[in-house]
Amino acid sequence: MNTIQNKYTFLHALRPFSFGVAVTTCLIGITAAWQEGVLIPLNALLVVIGGLLLQSGVNLINDYSDIELLSGEEGSACLIAAIRRNFRAGIGCFLLATPLGLYLVADRSMALLGLFALGLAGALGYTLNPVNYKSRGLAVVLVFWLMGVFMVVGSYVAVGGVLNRAIIAQSIPISLLVSLLLLSNELRDYESDRDQGLKTLTVRAGFTQAKRLYWLLMASTLIACLVLWVSGLLATPWPLLISLPFMIRPLRYLNTSAEQRRPLTPATGQLVMVFGLLFCFALN
Repeated sequence: MNTIQNKYTFLHALRPFSFGVAVTTCLIGITAAWQEGVLIPLNALLVVIGGLLLQSGVNLINDYSDIELLSGEEGSACLIAAIRRNFRAGIGCFLLATPLGLYLVADRSMALLGLFALGLAGALGYTLNPVNYKSRGLAVVLVFWLMGVFMVVGSYVAVGGVLNRAIIAQSIPISLLVSLLLLSNELRDYESDRDQGLKTLTVRAGFTQAKRLYWLLMASTLIACLVLWVSGLLATPWPLLISLPFMIRPLRYLNTSAEQRRPLTPATGQLVMVFGLLFCFALN
């Protein structure tokens, strides 16, 4: 199976390595609520399940805009069929997450309804026309909010917390890494995206500038943690030191060929998962 065919298989489209985003962002919100003694266990379980369904849905619809690029090419019928199958599965994930979200809205706050609706709209607009903010070069910026800040804050409120500035500030480091993971995906696929005419941020800015942004996002994560610690919003930074080797590993792939760069995204996904879990310990 060649690289293009493999790209549209269900497992590849599901992108299991990115599940760390959903798990860690939800866990940070849950941990913050637990720390304050307001955690509702059932809601916490529903938040994690809903977060995984949302992440799965976003991943599975990710390639839908490729249909337009593939149409008319020889041998593209099977690829288009696979993309449509994945898209239907992604919509199914959103539908499964909907009743969970409605329960949390009814149990906690109507304000969550607006947050969930915004998150769903953002997920659908990721690759779907006429929005398609992936091809507009906006994905790295928007996932910071949609899959980062909103997930942490939404989880915190859904499991018993009350919206405040502290939880927003505490969501910044992991949100930067969520953007880093998306950027790693663009860096990995730079050549194929460029050849297919996909105007991602990396294609628009150029590979060299995107690499610099990768470094900047990683450094900004560390700086944000230091600021949280100094301001008293992070109990201790020391558990986060364990994540440093996981930060170094993906950097090795930035200056390699397209084929050798394939592990960049899984390595960045591991970083997100490890850092997020350690951040939960650092909050306490």
